[in-house]
Amino acid sequence: MTSGYHASMSRTLIGTSGWSYEHWAGDFYPPGLAARDRLPFYAKRFPTVEVNATFYRLPSEAMVRGWRDRAPEGFAFSIKGSRFITHIRRLQDVGEALAQFMSRVALLGDAFAVVLWQLPPSVTFDPKPLDRFLTEMPDGVRCAVEFRHRSWLREEAFSVLRAHNAAHVHVSSDIMPVDLTTTADFVYLRFHGLAAEGGAYPAEALTPWAKFLGEQRAAGRDAYVYFNNDVGGHAPRDAARLMELLAGGRPA
Repeated sequence: MTSGYHASMSRTLIGTSGWSYEHWAGDFYPPGLAARDRLPFYAKRFPTVEVNATFYRLPSEAMVRGWRDRAPEGFAFSIKGSRFITHIRRLQDVGEALAQFMSRVALLGDAFAVVLWQLPPSVTFDPKPLDRFLTEMPDGVRCAVEFRHRSWLREEAFSVLRAHNAAHVHVSSDIMPVDLTTTADFVYLRFHGLAAEGGAYPAEALTPWAKFLGEQRAAGRDAYVYFNNDVGGHAPRDAARLMELLAGGRPA
C-alpha cells in the first residue's frame, strides 16, 4: 500500500486538526452550511486536514470514501491512528488491529498522506516496542510519531524513527518543549495552542515556525502542519496566518 506521496514534489501543506466543528459555524463556516458541505468549503481554503475521528473509532468504508469523494484532487488527509493501538495496547500485539485500520484508511487512495501515532503521556521511553511497531507498518506509508513524555526526547528514540523514515512530530504546546530534531524525509508539526494567548498564535509566535518550515522546504522535505487549537475558531485563523507568513505576506 502506498500513500499519495510523490518523491519529485516538495510541498508545505497547512491545515487544521479536524474540520467538522459546530462552534465554527458563523465564524469560519457560513451560518446554515450543512455538515456534509463543510469539507468541500474547508478544502477551498486549505490543502490538507488531519482527521481526529479515527483516533476514537474505526470509520466505516462509506465514511472514508465520502471524505475522499468530497475533497478535490491533490487534497491530502493525515490520519490519526487508533487509540486502541496507541493507548490501550500501547503498540504491542497490534498486528490484527493495525492491518484492519490501515486497510480502512487506504480507501482514501492518493489522498492519504500520513498516519499520525500519538503516544499517551503515561508511555515513557522504551525503544523496543516502538521499533517493532514501526516494522509492522505497511511499506510506503509515511508515519509520524508524537511523543507526550519528555523521556522520549533523546537520540536513542530519534534513531529508531530514522531507521523507519518516521517523522518526529514537532509540537507547540504548554506541556512539551519544542524539539526540532528531524528524523525523516518529511516533517510533521502540530500546534496545540498557547494558554498565554487564549489558545491562539499571534504572528510573532508563528514567525520562528515559518523560518523552520522555509528551511525544511529548502532542504527538499515535505511538511504537514496542523493547528489543533479549535476552541474559539483559532485553528483556521492561525493556519491562514502561517500560510501568509510563508508566502511573504502581511498576516492579519
